[in-house]
Amino acid sequence: MLQQTQVERVIPKYEAFIKKYPTKGKLAKAPLADVLMLWQGLGYNRRAKYLWEAAKGGTKGIGPYTKAAVNVFAHNKPEVLIETNVRAVYLHHLFPNKGKVPDTEILPFVHVPKGVEPRVWYAALMDYGSYLKKTVPNPSRRSRHHTKQSKFSGSDRQIRGAILRAVLTGKSVQGFQKSRVSALRKKLKQEGLI
Repeated sequence: MLQQTQVERVIPKYEAFIKKYPTKGKLAKAPLADVLMLWQGLGYNRRAKYLWEAAKGGTKGIGPYTKAAVNVFAHNKPEVLIETNVRAVYLHHLFPNKGKVPDTEILPFVHVPKGVEPRVWYAALMDYGSYLKKTVPNPSRRSRHHTKQSKFSGSDRQIRGAILRAVLTGKSVQGFQKSRVSALRKKLKQEGLI
């Protein structure tokens, strides 16, 4: 839930999600539509579908970052973990005057210090990276992997969310070009989200 979503938006959704699906088994037995309905407001709905599929024993959507994050935060294992806020810390302190820094140059420095709990270390790095972004020019902009997210209003992301909401609530999609809605509806169907 926290991937590309602010903590303030996640907390109430996380609490509601855990209350409704306290175990992997309960999530696996739930209809996908119910999971997607509860996920509404977080965006990136395929994350909900991947989580639902993972509860059923699938591995689609579990890439290197997710695997490392689960090992760090759920199992307290000292994995190499890099995400936007962790990256910002290393860019700020180790590459202060360099641009277009690839993760391959950062990764050799990313490790958990001896005697420190991995989940505590990475939580601190993430918090510090978030703080840096509010107090200095965003160090992540100097990453080769940095991309500026397109405007949400009128975007495919907005229309996809509107289509999914309409399907889940039985309402119609309003205010968007019909050909775009039709094309995106077809794509959502192909992805198994509707």
